[in-house]
Amino acid sequence: MAIVERRKNVRTRTRARTRLATGAAAVGAVGAAVILTTASGVLAGAASPPGEFLSSLHKPVQIASTVPPDGDVNPYGVTVVSQSIGRLVKGETLVSNFNDKANVQGTGSTIEEIAPHGTRSTFAHLTSLPPADSCPGGIGLSTALSILPGGYVVVGSIPSGPGGALPSQNPAGCLIVLNSAGAPVETWSNPDIDGPWDMTTSLTSGGAEIFLSNVLSGSANGTTTTSSGLCTVVRIDVALPTGGAPEMTGTTVIGSALPWRADKAAFVLGPTGAALSEQGTLYVAETLTNQIIAIPQAPTRTTPVVYGTSTLTSRHYLNAPLGLMLAPDGDLIAVNGNDGNAVEITPQGRQIARHTLVPKGAGDLFGLTLTPNGRSVLFVNDGTNALDLAKG
Repeated sequence: MAIVERRKNVRTRTRARTRLATGAAAVGAVGAAVILTTASGVLAGAASPPGEFLSSLHKPVQIASTVPPDGDVNPYGVTVVSQSIGRLVKGETLVSNFNDKANVQGTGSTIEEIAPHGTRSTFAHLTSLPPADSCPGGIGLSTALSILPGGYVVVGSIPSGPGGALPSQNPAGCLIVLNSAGAPVETWSNPDIDGPWDMTTSLTSGGAEIFLSNVLSGSANGTTTTSSGLCTVVRIDVALPTGGAPEMTGTTVIGSALPWRADKAAFVLGPTGAALSEQGTLYVAETLTNQIIAIPQAPTRTTPVVYGTSTLTSRHYLNAPLGLMLAPDGDLIAVNGNDGNAVEITPQGRQIARHTLVPKGAGDLFGLTLTPNGRSVLFVNDGTNALDLAKG
């Protein structure tokens, strides 16, 4: 049934963390002697070569189309499978679609699984949810996509209203948990989950934490009929019972007052990509204002960082940054929604490189992640509805 939890206000324990990629996740038992994927997508213990990561990338090539048999388009989320279980195959990539075949935003319902050589199959087709696992507003899969131990896939849903309008519910959307066969087993929703747009995930000694960027906020009358506002970044605590499905145990707002605005071309603009550093700083791409913000002590903080007080870098090469990940050397890689470029940023906030992934690619980039070897970048290309690879 749908899980609706009250917010946790106090955290009293310190937990060891093993970071997972934005999108890339480890599949296996917690505490088992397995190699986990870090937040940058690099295998734990792998060398982190110094210097500019983007300069090592070659011209991107298309791996496969992301259009499933039902015709969904506009690929957004991307994650790499790190261990085979059920229908999940190690080394293959999951991609979530945001639009249906009529290109209506917020109505996509499919997750495709793509092998490195380009073979594609549909991992999940979510035409409906069981009555006990409802999602406020319905189904419209977002960029938020990750895999938890046991082969449980977590995907965000930010559904649209009639004709692709913003949803009227408050809060709107949920996180949908699927098993390794692609079937929904539960949904997570509460007032802190409102327009779940993107996320990154971290394993702890006792479970997992999901860091979620929201892009909606309700109005005073209990709806989202407004076209702009202030939204949040949330940490979600997840328990991982042995032999059972993950359970949401609490939520904490760790970033507040981030601006969002409805946008005809992009559906909504607001905080998108998220990446967690080894030091526990969560970086978030604020698309609307061309900024990368930093939220220190994200796994343990109990109060939110207010937007405008912790800007890492802004403008310059940034041009509506969307997807965000960590490079092997600890630099941030952001992809722009307005020009098809990737931007490399040091942890100190210096924008040190710009690299074109899609020439004249306004509207083409969104989710990205590292390949398991940490040398290449997988990203979705909305212009061609494809998964592309920039090999390093």
